[in-house]
Amino acid sequence: MESVVSLGKKTLKALKKGGIKGTAEKTISYIHTARIRAEQIKYVGKTYKDVLFINGCDYTALPHPPRYRVQHQMEQLKANNLDCDENFYMHLDINQVRNYRVFVIFRCPYTEEMGKFVRLAKKLNKTVIYDIDDLVIDTKYTDTIKFLDTMSKEEREGYDQGVRDMQKLMCMCDAVVTTTEGLANELKKYVPEVYINRNTASEEMLELSEKAYKQKKAEKKNPSRSVVKMGYFSGSITHNDDFILIQPAVEKIMKKYDQVELHIAGILDIPEEFKEFKDRVIAHPFMNWKELPSLIAEMDINLAPIEESIFNEAKSENKWVEAALVRVPTIASKVGAFDRMIENGKTGVLCTSNEEWYTQLEKLVLNSEWRSQLGRNAYRYCSKKCVTLYTGFQYTKYIKSKFKPNIAVILPALNISGGIMVAFEHCKVLREHGYDVTIINDDIDERKWCEFSGIKFPVLPSREYIFTGRFDKAVATMWSTVKFLENYTNIGKRYYLVQNFETNFYEANDPLRIEANQKYSPKIEVEFLTISKWCEEWLKDEYEHESRYLPNGIHTENYRPRKRNLDGKIKILVEGDCGVYYKNVDESFKITNQLDRDKFEVWYLSYNAEPKEWYKVDKFLHKVPFEKVSDVYRQCDILLKTSFLESFSYPPLEMMATGGYAVVVPNGGNKEYLVDGKNCLLYPHGKIEKGIEAIYRICEDEALRDKLYEGGQKTAQSREWKNLEDDILKFYDMK
Repeated sequence: MESVVSLGKKTLKALKKGGIKGTAEKTISYIHTARIRAEQIKYVGKTYKDVLFINGCDYTALPHPPRYRVQHQMEQLKANNLDCDENFYMHLDINQVRNYRVFVIFRCPYTEEMGKFVRLAKKLNKTVIYDIDDLVIDTKYTDTIKFLDTMSKEEREGYDQGVRDMQKLMCMCDAVVTTTEGLANELKKYVPEVYINRNTASEEMLELSEKAYKQKKAEKKNPSRSVVKMGYFSGSITHNDDFILIQPAVEKIMKKYDQVELHIAGILDIPEEFKEFKDRVIAHPFMNWKELPSLIAEMDINLAPIEESIFNEAKSENKWVEAALVRVPTIASKVGAFDRMIENGKTGVLCTSNEEWYTQLEKLVLNSEWRSQLGRNAYRYCSKKCVTLYTGFQYTKYIKSKFKPNIAVILPALNISGGIMVAFEHCKVLREHGYDVTIINDDIDERKWCEFSGIKFPVLPSREYIFTGRFDKAVATMWSTVKFLENYTNIGKRYYLVQNFETNFYEANDPLRIEANQKYSPKIEVEFLTISKWCEEWLKDEYEHESRYLPNGIHTENYRPRKRNLDGKIKILVEGDCGVYYKNVDESFKITNQLDRDKFEVWYLSYNAEPKEWYKVDKFLHKVPFEKVSDVYRQCDILLKTSFLESFSYPPLEMMATGGYAVVVPNGGNKEYLVDGKNCLLYPHGKIEKGIEAIYRICEDEALRDKLYEGGQKTAQSREWKNLEDDILKFYDMK
């Protein structure tokens, strides 16, 4: 008897400190949480999965809630092919928001860090769900817990603040998942959407319960033994009042039947009246859950009293399920989940009064066959209806229904230029229309985020990274990125955004030339997309691929037009990477080197390569940030663009948008919008003298300049990105 009381006093202080607000303070020292933390350190930034469970409850102070609501629900999802992770909320890294589609937050209080995480997740069009298994979200409910009145003023204030903080975080979430109808009914007063996923036993619980039952059968030599064991598994000291509810009935039974034993597991203050039965009151310490099935299996009757209150109406039927799995019958209060789940007289016994408790207890004590029948019936029901493996499909279906449509865009690098800029323009529109957009980077760049037009996109590296979560759609943007589409299976629909004939990026006998060409005959089914009429043509003619076409656009507000009068020195802009042969930059400088330097000034804009020794350059602009490129165009008068291979050539369009003039070698990537003499001057590739002649024509013919200016402005306006938003959504089957 003394051991029970001592146990209650010994753990009281720890339990109080392990409440909603205080439990996190000790967490780092706990073995279980430390193990999870070690796993998170290993995989943070190195994995992409479907769901992250963020646990706000300490496993040592309150072990059962996170086991049921985190580990068991993870098992339900994994059994139905949704991969997931767990992390303790105080260990959460803000960058983990990149790595999952849905976040399930269990019993977390609001903190500034959690608030920041949730806001960012929702900004990225990811789903945040709150999971709660008790009415610890408003002090109007927790004020009914009598045990809390034993706390000091300071402890109670801390506890109540924790309750308010849980409500605050819960109300920030998109939906709430809970355990019972009673709890759901109350939660609906705070949040618009509540889903019930009952507590279920895990595969390991089922295994341990089977072993415990078989062990009990093997040790049971005398089926008609006289001792009848009643078990009360209190869990925590807050259940004192529940036991008091049945105290008179239990006391009367023990007085009348000396073969009855009362076994107490956990924390409970035993009333003084039970001292006369001290030889038949056996205390068991609060034990590891893995040992619990063996102890429950030793019992003949499982006691599950619960006071009738709005708080208790919300509690789950765990005690009944745990006993059922070892074929032990439960007698419970006809309250809440017990009333809903137990079929009275068949899978358990329900009581509404102290008299009924006594009558039914006596019947159970005296009728071993009835006990066995109730236990078997409960087992048959719970082993199918209350375990993770057989219940996870509907929960998984619900979680999937909360997925926002997501899309992965695989980029060869993060440098905002050319085709990568186009891909980001598409990403921007998709994000702004509610889609969860993830950038997968094929380069060694270790950035976790990439910003474009004021929007930060999450970046995941394709290398040394574990991908198991699902992408509804994935888009390759260069031949090397098609490998991701070919190798990763968990993708709904695959696209290849073709922006050039990449086979010709390489000269003859370069091995990459063959690899690039292979991607026009990919190993998997891919839908071809393109931003060029020229690409659309050769995809069909040469590879028999029907492709979807979307014109490229421009943000005209970023390219404010300025009418050039060509007074003073005329600035010629050469743009392109001279290290790439098809950019043909050498030809530009063969032209500009012949210009009169008293009349002309030559600027060279390149992101990667630096000018060759023989180039005559007055101003070299290297790696200019994308948002400042328009200023370069605006300061110059004539763009000389001589590349002979482009899928879509942006520089002439950008120069026209700023009001400047363009002298251009025609190619497949510019012929769809450039018209010689109307918005630009074209000259044949390799004809140096024709290029020089075109520059001087612009300088000398004011009427021509007026015509090119007007035509260039109309062309730029027709390509405004804002007018293409619906087309972009249709492009990716989003509308």
